[in-house]
Amino acid sequence: MLSSIQIRQGQKSDIPQTLELIRELATYERATHEVTVNESEMNNWFEKGIYSFFVAEKNQEIIGISLYYIRYSTWKGPMLYLEDIVVKEEFRRNGIGGLLFEATAKLCLNCNYYGMTWQVLDWNTPAIAFYKKYNSEISTEWYNGKLTSLQMKEAKWRK
Repeated sequence: MLSSIQIRQGQKSDIPQTLELIRELATYERATHEVTVNESEMNNWFEKGIYSFFVAEKNQEIIGISLYYIRYSTWKGPMLYLEDIVVKEEFRRNGIGGLLFEATAKLCLNCNYYGMTWQVLDWNTPAIAFYKKYNSEISTEWYNGKLTSLQMKEAKWRK
């Protein structure tokens, strides 16, 4: 099956199918209500270089993505942040995620970034096992923090 899969850099015209995969991931992670981005916004942010992605194609159908962006570590310098790897459910466990992960890692090396980071949910044991196959570190030491734009707009410190 892997011989019929093509991995290539994503293009703006791929965004509609990419958004479908993002919604499929949200369903898998029990968070469909969290997807608020739309195609127009994704096009805008893509054009501005905020993110990029690889696609896995089979017979000209996008069946997987690896979405990433570049962040800067104050201690290490530029790092690639792997936001998500998503493979359509019917194609999972066939090595496609590995092809996407490896293409992303190769890009990181070719650009001389310090490394690649990502997050994985603590209950997602298949994903944890996948990443461990690559001898990666899965840290339980750090907490994730965030403020949404709504929280910031309503913050007392803004008044």
